[in-house]
Amino acid sequence: MSRQLRTSRFDPRAGFHAEGKDSGSSVPQGLLKAARSSGQLNLAGRNLGEVPQCVWRINVDIPEEANQNLSFSSTERWWDQTDLTKLIISSNKLQSLSDDLRLLPALTVLDIHDNQLTSLPSAIRELDNLQKLNVSHNKLEMLPEEITSLKNLKALHLQHNELTCLPEGFEQLSSLEDLDLSSNRLAAVPAGFALLSSLLRLNLSSNQLKSLPAEISRMKRLKHLDCDSNLLETVPPDVGSMESLELLYLRRNKLRVLPEFPSSRQLKELHLGENQIEMLGAEHLQHLQAILVLDLRGNKLRSVPEEMSLLQSLERLDLSNNDISSLPCSLGNLHLKFLALEGNPLRTIRREIIAKGTQEVLKYLRSKIKDDSGTSQNDSVPETAMTLPSESRVNVHAIVTLKLLEYSDKQATLIPDDIFDATRSNIITSVNFSKNQLCEIPKRIIELKEMVSDVNLSFNKLSFISQELCLLQKLTFLDLRNNFLSSLPEEMSSLTKLQTINLSFNRFKVLPPVLYDIPTLEAVLISNNQVGSVDPHKMKLMENLSTLDLQNNDLLQIPPELGNCVQLRTLLLDGNPFRVPRAAILMKGTAAVLEYLRDRIPV
Repeated sequence: MSRQLRTSRFDPRAGFHAEGKDSGSSVPQGLLKAARSSGQLNLAGRNLGEVPQCVWRINVDIPEEANQNLSFSSTERWWDQTDLTKLIISSNKLQSLSDDLRLLPALTVLDIHDNQLTSLPSAIRELDNLQKLNVSHNKLEMLPEEITSLKNLKALHLQHNELTCLPEGFEQLSSLEDLDLSSNRLAAVPAGFALLSSLLRLNLSSNQLKSLPAEISRMKRLKHLDCDSNLLETVPPDVGSMESLELLYLRRNKLRVLPEFPSSRQLKELHLGENQIEMLGAEHLQHLQAILVLDLRGNKLRSVPEEMSLLQSLERLDLSNNDISSLPCSLGNLHLKFLALEGNPLRTIRREIIAKGTQEVLKYLRSKIKDDSGTSQNDSVPETAMTLPSESRVNVHAIVTLKLLEYSDKQATLIPDDIFDATRSNIITSVNFSKNQLCEIPKRIIELKEMVSDVNLSFNKLSFISQELCLLQKLTFLDLRNNFLSSLPEEMSSLTKLQTINLSFNRFKVLPPVLYDIPTLEAVLISNNQVGSVDPHKMKLMENLSTLDLQNNDLLQIPPELGNCVQLRTLLLDGNPFRVPRAAILMKGTAAVLEYLRDRIPV
């Protein structure tokens, strides 16, 4: 490996010092020595006003140890040093970069985010091997044309700058897979973007875009397109023909109509909240067979079409803050895990049913389907005809048709045996014993362990969870709201299918440790307790967790590492005594909060 060696006219005692002004003293020699071995150097958060010359020349000059005639072992021979491939100088006070950047041609990763850069040097074109460049959170107003020479660049992060346009030839970045241009001042997207044929993820959110070029549909590999918080009034119809698109974000724009998606068979998430959409038709829904998340909150919708029930993959549906007065009963046939209806003038569903949550609303809608069909077949048969005289307090109709064992709102301290006896050989998937005076979980619930998936024990007087509940191996939904619980048993880790748990309005002071051991959890609702801490490192391992409600607790601080929990789509923190993040950050939503926290993780 050829090296440009330092000549004898340099003072060997000067070590890594450059001629003239020197910043090398701010870089420990041990760090440079390790970088020569690993090929990686991290100088983040060191209050640097400029990059020390010794960094640019790390692979050019003879190490200070060699000039001081120090002995080198066979494993530390400086002439066998590794070229620097990864350089992190983020979170400093850099205002510019030197053209000496060209002295590091082997770089594959350059991270200079969170500085005060107003420009990039033209020498950046010589970083032929560069694959990832992070220049986010700076003050760039324009990019040098030379950046278009980086043929191997796969990830380019430019968010939170002051860019108003992109350089000519930007589409020449043919290897680019991940491009983040969010939070800039872009008013238009060049049509040439379509030539970025390798692009998988494109973030254009929080700019000043009034339209998207129709050519954007030619990005045949694009999976993630984020256009949140712009000025879009329409979306090109061709967007609906993007076959690989999986995630589409169009929140906080000025959209009045929806595009159709005839070819977007892979679309899993469609976020359209906070627009001005007035109508949702069958044509908008009929091709969304893979859709998991549909966000329509904060629009002007007056109705929901029956065809919504055809979206059998749908898990999360947000219809809050619209003008919807009624819902089709067929919505009850969906397998939703989350349904938001707040802020609508609904006349057909009582508020107390909505307040009980998604599963109660779906059950109600399903019961209306049964009621309607039963009434049409035989108007003269009263519902009580299904109830045997000896089972006057047992809702056999619910057991047989809804697979629901219900004994709620009775203020009972015990569940009568005849309630369990009535199940006989029927399959029971849901249990509702809410709004009673239960101090312990009924022991006979164990008889349902092979089939029950949904248990509601809210609004009781439970102060502990018994072993019986921990044996319900099919349990996916557990509602324990409004009890006297302060802990959960470790045995709950055996609930290997549990997806949603509601622990709001109890007496928890910490997030129950057992929850970290249930990897299937998707929603943890623990608002209105006294929780004072969470473990962000264990929470990061909960890969399926998408909703975490910690509102109205005693959190004095939010650990920055919580920002690494990128799987979270809904993080609710209002009503806690912490000072940061400020309310203005919280109002921007989960993604903004997580990014804020990540930026504050100490290096």
